[in-house]
Amino acid sequence: MRIGTTLAYSGGFKQVAAGLRDLEKAGVEIAFVAEAYSFDAVSQLGYLASATDRMHLASAILPIYTRTPSLLAMTAAGLDYVSDGRFTLGLGASGPQVVEGFHGVPYDAPIGRTREIVEICRRVWSREEVVYEGEHYELPLPAGRGTGLGKPLKLINHPVRDRIPVMLAAIGPKNVRLAAEIAEGWLPIFVHPGRLREVWGPSLDAGQAHRDPALGPLDIVVTMPLAIGDDVGHLLDRARPQLALYIGGMGARGKNFYNDLARRYGYEREAELIQDLYLSGRKREAEAAVPEDLLRATSLVGPKEYVADRLAELAACGITTVSVKPLADSQAGRVAAIELLRDLMS
Repeated sequence: MRIGTTLAYSGGFKQVAAGLRDLEKAGVEIAFVAEAYSFDAVSQLGYLASATDRMHLASAILPIYTRTPSLLAMTAAGLDYVSDGRFTLGLGASGPQVVEGFHGVPYDAPIGRTREIVEICRRVWSREEVVYEGEHYELPLPAGRGTGLGKPLKLINHPVRDRIPVMLAAIGPKNVRLAAEIAEGWLPIFVHPGRLREVWGPSLDAGQAHRDPALGPLDIVVTMPLAIGDDVGHLLDRARPQLALYIGGMGARGKNFYNDLARRYGYEREAELIQDLYLSGRKREAEAAVPEDLLRATSLVGPKEYVADRLAELAACGITTVSVKPLADSQAGRVAAIELLRDLMS
C-alpha cells in the first residue's frame, strides 16, 4: 500500500501546502485535493505541483457537471504537464444540493455522463480529433443544437502522457461497478473494512469482469484519520463531526448517499437518528450518535499494534492507497505519524 494525504477544502491551504515537502520526505506518495463549493481544486493543484518534487497529485474530486468533458481533459493534461506526469484525474458526481444549488446545473444521468466523459477525455489525451456521439454529449455540436459551425478539433499541445489515470469517487452499486470497469482508481468514502465485500463486492466483481486489462489492477483508495500511540484514543472523537455531517446533513432526507451507505453497513436506526438530529439543528447530538464501531472502523487511531492489525485488514480487502489525515496539532507530530505509518507498512 502507498501512503496518501487529503487536504481540507476549507481554509489553511497555504499552511498545509508549506508542510507537504516534509510529509513527502516522511513517506507520503500522493496528495488529494478536494473541491466542493470551496476554492477550486485546480488552482491549488497547480500550486502544489511547484511545491513538491516526487509526490503524485489528484483531484478528489472534480464534479462531472461543472466543466465540459473537453475542459476536464484539457485541465488534466495541463496539471499533468506542470507536475511532470504526476497527476490523477479524480471525478465524481457530487450531489444535487451542490450541483443544482451552487452551480444551477441539472443533476441527471450521473453514470451515463461519467462513462462518456472518461471516453472523451481519453480521446483528447491521445490527440485524436474529438468526434463523439453519445447519449449525453455530442461533439461537434450538430446544427440542430447550435450554429452548425463547430468543427472537429484535437488538443494543440502534446500531453506528457496519452493516458492520464482516472479515479472515480463512487459508493452506489452502479457507480462502483462503473469505476471497477473503466477507471484506474476507485475512491469510496467511510470504508468499513469488515463490511467492504458485503456492501461493494458484487459491484466490484461485476465491473472487473468487463475491465480492460490495459488499465492494470484497480487502485482502491481509502481516506482515514490517523493517530498512532498509547494515549491517542481521545482523538478519535475528532472524526465524529465529519461522519455526522455526511450521514446527517450532506443531502436531503431521502436523497443522502452517505446516509444510504450507513444503512447498507447495517446502521439503519443510527443513520435515521443522526439525520433527524442533524437536520433539526442538533449537530452535537448527531455527532454523539455516530456509532463507536463505525467510528473505529473508518479510522486509524490507536497503539502501533492496533494500527498494524488495521493495515493488514485493509490490505486483505484489496486496499492499495491509504490517504490519511494526521490528527496531531503540530507539523512535527504530523510528520512523526506519517513516519510511524510508513514503518508499520514496511
